[in-house]
Amino acid sequence: MVKIGVLALQGAVREHVRSVEACGEEAVVIKLKEQLKEVDGLILPGGESTTMRRLIDKYDFMDELKAFAAAGKPMFGTCAGLILLAKKLVGYDAPHIGVMDVTVERNSFGRQRESFEASLAIAGVAEDFAAVFIRGPHIVEAGENVEVLAKYDGRIVAAREGQYLGCSFHPELTDDHRMTAYFINMVKESL
Repeated sequence: MVKIGVLALQGAVREHVRSVEACGEEAVVIKLKEQLKEVDGLILPGGESTTMRRLIDKYDFMDELKAFAAAGKPMFGTCAGLILLAKKLVGYDAPHIGVMDVTVERNSFGRQRESFEASLAIAGVAEDFAAVFIRGPHIVEAGENVEVLAKYDGRIVAAREGQYLGCSFHPELTDDHRMTAYFINMVKESL
């Protein structure tokens, strides 16, 4: 059994915990930076990226998150979590954690009231994944080592680069746990 951390500063924490547990693995709610040493992989949930960054700084998480990445441990960013992982952000001078070789644009799919669901074919995951988009970002550009896993309307909405997995949507908001299971397999392969 692997231990999957869910960064619990803000966002859909409970839903990710439920998804990890539905896959038969242990979920650890990460509220203290010291807890990162206890987990094999980390989910950065959706939420509001600016607020999450403020809380990462307030609770002094940034160095530990970068060390976690440098140690080769898998990280999965959903929606705002993808923004945190990206090396470049459209319209911003500096990234947040900045470890995944992608350029991301925030709020690509409109406002909250324009949220929607779409059926996606995600390489290695599903041909028919019901993806929930809520003010999601999208990947404008992917580096040469980034594998594009899914597109919606011509835009990249899921990608993997080595130990990093990112998506524009909220896989934790449905009862389809295949995206979480894909990440768990990445974690198991990394051990």
